[in-house]
Amino acid sequence: MASSAEGDVGTVAELARVLRWGFEELSLNKLATSLGASEQALRLIISIFLGYPFALFYRHYLFYSDSYLVHLFHTFTGVSIAYFNFGYQLYHSLLCVVLQFLILRLMGRTVTAVLTTFCFQMAYLLGGYYYTATGNYDIKWTMPHCVLTLKLIGLAVDYFDGGRDQNSLSSEQQKNAIRGVPSLLEVAGFSYFFGAFLVGPQFSMNHYMKLVQGQLTDIPGKIPNSTIPALKRLSLGLVYLVGYVLLSPHITENYFLSEDYENRSFWFRCMYILVWGKFVLYKYVTCWLVTEGVCILTGLGFNDFDENRKAKWDACANMKVWLFETTPQFTGTIASFNTNTNAWVAR
Repeated sequence: MASSAEGDVGTVAELARVLRWGFEELSLNKLATSLGASEQALRLIISIFLGYPFALFYRHYLFYSDSYLVHLFHTFTGVSIAYFNFGYQLYHSLLCVVLQFLILRLMGRTVTAVLTTFCFQMAYLLGGYYYTATGNYDIKWTMPHCVLTLKLIGLAVDYFDGGRDQNSLSSEQQKNAIRGVPSLLEVAGFSYFFGAFLVGPQFSMNHYMKLVQGQLTDIPGKIPNSTIPALKRLSLGLVYLVGYVLLSPHITENYFLSEDYENRSFWFRCMYILVWGKFVLYKYVTCWLVTEGVCILTGLGFNDFDENRKAKWDACANMKVWLFETTPQFTGTIASFNTNTNAWVAR
C-alpha cells in the first residue's frame, strides 16, 4: 500500500512538473524571446489586434444597444487591456479619469477647470516619465497615459467651449463643444475605448457619443458597411509589421557605433541615416494602421460622405502612408506622420 501511495505521489509530482514546463514554454516571455521581442512589446501587439474581435462583438451585439451598456463595454475592455499590459499600474489611468470627472463637475465650464486639468494631467504624466525613465525605450504605463492626457485635456477644453457664446467659436470648436454634462460612465467609456486606449488616435467626446448613439454609420438604421475599409488598413499594417520584423535585425542603431560604419564612405553613412530614420518609425506606423482599422470597424472612423456620396472612413486616420513613403522633404514626413494628434494640437 505504501509503495502504491508513493507511486501515485511520484506520478502526480511528475505530472505537475510536466504541466509547469508546458506553461513555461507557452508563456508570453518565452514566446517573445523566440520572436526576438520583449514581452511588453508582444503584449502591446496582442492587445492592439484584440481590438478586432472586440469590434466585431460591438458591431453585432451592441451597436444600437442602450448607451450605458456601450459605455460599460468600452470601459471593461479598456481596463482589461490596461491590466493585461501593466497590471495594477492601471490605477494611474483610473485615478486621472476619476479626478478629471470631479474637476469638470466641481469647477464647471471655467478657465480654472481648463488650467487645472492641463497642469494636473501634464504634471502627472511628466512625473511618470521621470520616475519610470531608463536608458532604453520601454513600454510602460506612461505610453497610453500620454494618449489619455491629451484626451482629458481636450475634454476639458470642449466642455469649456460648451458654455461659451457660439458666435465666438470657430466651426471646429462648435463641432466639438460639449453642451451637456458628461457622467462618470461616459467619461470612462470615452477614456478607455479599446480601439484607442493604448496608442490613440485622438477623437472628441462628441464624436465618441455619436458612436454610442449609433450615428456613425453609412447606412442609417444598420451597422456600418466598414469591413472592407477596415481590412485594407489592417492589411497595410500587417505589411509594415512583417517588414519591420524581417528588417529590424539588419537596420539597427548599434551599427552607428561600429567600426564598419565608421569606415564607410560619407555618402553611405548619410544614406544609412536616412534609411534608419524612416525604418525606425515603422513600428509606430504599424500600430496606428492596425488601430485605425479597429476604429473603422466599430464605425468611429466614419467621416461623412464625399462629393460622390461615397463614405469616408478617415476620421481616425493617423498616417498618410503614400505621402510618408514618397516625400523628399522633412516637412512632408511631419505632415504625414501622427496626423491625428497634430490636428488635435492645431485646433
